[in-house]
Amino acid sequence: MTRSAAERSAERRRLRLRRQSLTADERERADRAIARRILAAGFVRSGRRTSVYLAALRGEASLKLVVQRGWQLGARLYAPRILSLRRRTMAFVALEPATRIERSAYGLLEPAARDRVRNAAGLDVVLLPLLGFDREGHRLGMGGGFYDRFLRRRRDPSRSWRHPRLVGVAYACQELESIEAAAWDVGLDWVVTENELIHCRRRAGHRTLV
Repeated sequence: MTRSAAERSAERRRLRLRRQSLTADERERADRAIARRILAAGFVRSGRRTSVYLAALRGEASLKLVVQRGWQLGARLYAPRILSLRRRTMAFVALEPATRIERSAYGLLEPAARDRVRNAAGLDVVLLPLLGFDREGHRLGMGGGFYDRFLRRRRDPSRSWRHPRLVGVAYACQELESIEAAAWDVGLDWVVTENELIHCRRRAGHRTLV
């Protein structure tokens, strides 16, 4: 049975409360463990074009340690910037130590730089924030659809996509037994939690990064 928009919204509320229930100490330990797994997997390393996100929402897993270490390693980091809320469009902007970070009108932290990547193929890895996930690579985001729109060409069954790899970032408590994917959803290749690195899917033509 197809889930209604109201049911998906209720699920999002439950997952927000679930991750917000973590204490500050639990979240700090989990963020460190997530960073270690991301770096050990090679998702962020010298020369690799990786999009991170700047955690601004309550309870969201932070990638601050990943960003700091990425700069030390010489990784080419990017972060999303919303171009139009009405059209649900965004681009990825170069993120460097000197990049000015600003809070947008939408309440998100975004880089102010102008060097933008507008084509998903211009990135090697995209680290996505999640509200929920399952082991098949289905995810539940905030509901805005920005990532799905930016990555929509990956839904084309006639194409074999090698880039970018899509890596969801979440706490283990956000895992669900199953998520019914909507027609517009773009699935994940990997999920990183504080407990494990989950390989969600192996499509024909896809090559493992690590």
